[in-house]
Amino acid sequence: MSNQSPLKDKPLRLPGESLDKEIDKWVNDKALGVFFGAGCFCFLAYFEWYGYLTHSPRRPVLFTVVAAAAVIFAGWRIWNIRWRVGRLRQGRDGERAVGQFLERLREGGGQVFHDIPGEGFNLDHVVISTHGIYAIETKTLSKPWPNAKIVVEGDALSVAGQAPDRNPIVQATAASRWLENELKKSTGKRFFVRGVVVFPGWFVEQRGPCGDVWVLEPKALPAFIHNAPAMISAADVALAAYHMSRYVRSEAKKAA
Repeated sequence: MSNQSPLKDKPLRLPGESLDKEIDKWVNDKALGVFFGAGCFCFLAYFEWYGYLTHSPRRPVLFTVVAAAAVIFAGWRIWNIRWRVGRLRQGRDGERAVGQFLERLREGGGQVFHDIPGEGFNLDHVVISTHGIYAIETKTLSKPWPNAKIVVEGDALSVAGQAPDRNPIVQATAASRWLENELKKSTGKRFFVRGVVVFPGWFVEQRGPCGDVWVLEPKALPAFIHNAPAMISAADVALAAYHMSRYVRSEAKKAA
């Protein structure tokens, strides 16, 4: 049975998404096609002029072999690109869906940040509220069968009965420690940051008590945050959020 995306619904549309698609259509479908067609004719003209000026004999077999090799390579390359782009799009859609879901936490005074650049990695989401600070990793994995589930036992987990190549709990722990250090450097205060891993569309079975890192389906996260004890004052929430926004903007300037 083929793998299927865990997302049942597409994420909500983004501002300017229609214009973005129109731009992509003109750039990739129309402009590149025109350049490619013109380049092919220039290539043919070059060989015709070369043969005409040098009186070289025609070599149809040689060029047919080269063309066949080029077509085979192009087919393999396009298949590889489509596969990679498909995975990237699934991951992007999962992050957008979770991000749009987390935006609802703002109604209770929470501050939400997305796609925070770290040291050699990107932190998908950060939530700062009076009930704690959370570093959230989104894992949008294809499901090998509809009822596949995530099983969590302590600091280990399995995905549809298989251990992942990289343990996302370890990844979330490292991300939360990194965020703690960044906030300490910028605010001068030590905040505890809890790591969270969310699996959109998956059923998560927790065997035994939860560890330091929560592993959840995204819909359960607001309730977990709401039920956590209040540990940060509103003033410190504003302080941490301010420094987080400054960090994000400074990293954006570096990348520009």
